[in-house]
Amino acid sequence: MAPFDPKAFLETVPGRPGVYRMVDATGTVLYVGKAKDLRRRVGSYFNRSLNHRLQVMVSRVASVEVTVTHTEGEALLLENNLIKALKPRYNVLLRDDKSYPFLYLSTQEVFPRLAFYRGSRKGAGRYFGPYPSASSVRETLQLLQKLFPVRQCEDAFYRNRSRPCLQHQMHRCTAPCVGLVSVEEYARDVGRTILFLEGKTNEVVAELGERMERAAQSLEFERAAAYRDQISTLQRIQERQYVSGAGGDLDILACALEGGVACVQVFYIRAGRNLGNKTFFPSAPEEVNEPVLLSAFISQYYLDKPVPAEILCSVAPEDGELLETALSERAGRRVEIRARVRGERARWLQMARGNAQLGLRSRLASQAGYAGRLEALRKALGLEELPRRIECFDVSHTGGEGTVASCVVFDQDGPRKSDYRRFNVEGITAGDDYAALRQVLTRRYLRIREGEVPAPDLLLVDGGRGQVAAVAEALGELGVSGLALVGIAKGPERRPGLEQLWLYGCNSPVTLPGDSPGMHLVEQIRDEAHRFAITGHRLRRGKARTTSLLEGIAGIGPKRRQRLLRQFGGMQELGRAGVEDLARVEGISRQLAEQIYSAFHGQDP
Repeated sequence: MAPFDPKAFLETVPGRPGVYRMVDATGTVLYVGKAKDLRRRVGSYFNRSLNHRLQVMVSRVASVEVTVTHTEGEALLLENNLIKALKPRYNVLLRDDKSYPFLYLSTQEVFPRLAFYRGSRKGAGRYFGPYPSASSVRETLQLLQKLFPVRQCEDAFYRNRSRPCLQHQMHRCTAPCVGLVSVEEYARDVGRTILFLEGKTNEVVAELGERMERAAQSLEFERAAAYRDQISTLQRIQERQYVSGAGGDLDILACALEGGVACVQVFYIRAGRNLGNKTFFPSAPEEVNEPVLLSAFISQYYLDKPVPAEILCSVAPEDGELLETALSERAGRRVEIRARVRGERARWLQMARGNAQLGLRSRLASQAGYAGRLEALRKALGLEELPRRIECFDVSHTGGEGTVASCVVFDQDGPRKSDYRRFNVEGITAGDDYAALRQVLTRRYLRIREGEVPAPDLLLVDGGRGQVAAVAEALGELGVSGLALVGIAKGPERRPGLEQLWLYGCNSPVTLPGDSPGMHLVEQIRDEAHRFAITGHRLRRGKARTTSLLEGIAGIGPKRRQRLLRQFGGMQELGRAGVEDLARVEGISRQLAEQIYSAFHGQDP
């Protein structure tokens, strides 16, 4: 391939808005950026002195790809999508990209349900949030259950009640399932719930106060006392959660940088109420500064999430005006990004800065401990360099049933859960762990050989010399070499802390002291692989035991399967039923009943 000629390339680049991608000789995208003027921006990498990080990146560039857009705002959106899809090494990367939890109220129903919700918000009903964590949603649900007895049960449970459940006895539900509350009274509780979630606590308190006075005048003292308790609880919540001078929706962002580690702290204020905070650790190049970090964080974080009316930042982000424009267009209303604030907002911003610094120090301390364990492991195994990527495999089954293998991945920052994988093992002799490992390693490393998955430097397997030999044989057949292979065998009497490490090619195991940091890391990785494997095995085994027997019988479709399970109350009772009992079920002939009976009793228990 001819070397990249930036001068000739720049002559073909238009001076229009767009996105550019720096690509190396292997076709890997190194960096994605946006530009108001593509020619000027791309040219700046080749026409001026650069810091060390950019010099290294530019030295690896084999080509540059550009995409022209109509506006700089479109370029921002495209840049965000490409960064998330390609995860370039030299970009700031936001790893935590899970959807956020909401509170959902099914207002389209006569007796609406209040519930935890995560996912698309296109269905009917009201959505409140987002909340920073699932625990904050559940805490709010518990609080609302005490304040306003709106049902939180699943619809299937609600529709099949013949008497009130325990929640009604605890005064946390008015039992609409059995008609113990009128539509009007229930609607009032729903209305108060909505007002509370919208931050209009004062209106709720005013209404409850009027009802308390009317109840007292009517000598309904127990009802008046209930209203009084609700008002008291609401007042305490208001004192604890209301942000003075910060009504409405806003997020507070503060970042901290040190030693190549970035921390961003996000506080969520909705309708004047503090819903909590969440800490992020984006993967960022060492030379990145706070304005660039916050700009990259905002563009990746908010362009596919609900945007508040105001975003407070510890420093003004780079391209702040452009971000405001893009977010305002997406939200359909004005969105402000501010860094200079006074009064209560300044105090909240200072608190967010303090939390960001605290999170950063905690992360650095954790990484220092992890780096020490990684270095100890390197020395114990005699590796020339620190392993950049470690993969560990484990196999789980019950007497050969439902065999599942796991692959967990650790890098120099710790576990990479997004790279974890499970494998359902088929076509082997039940309980043959060697064959299971050979099958799984073959499937995994075919993908690695094709370049779909990064190759590890260190491969761990849960097992001893035999498992190591089976894995080595599978890797040899694939032509895979250049990685360290280690088996983690149970020690004498299978006691924890006495594990032996079998290095491929060595005739005797390595035994590390129980207090060795390297051994602690091996145990952590092995235990994580075991946890991930056994969780998958239990899911597979559970599914097989509840559905596979019936699904494997010709003539048993979803409706008949449902009738059988409903009639007998589950698979256990169904397995005990005789042919005559089965034949009494609607749609089940005697011949089909005999097939069902044989399916259950012709197999090992």
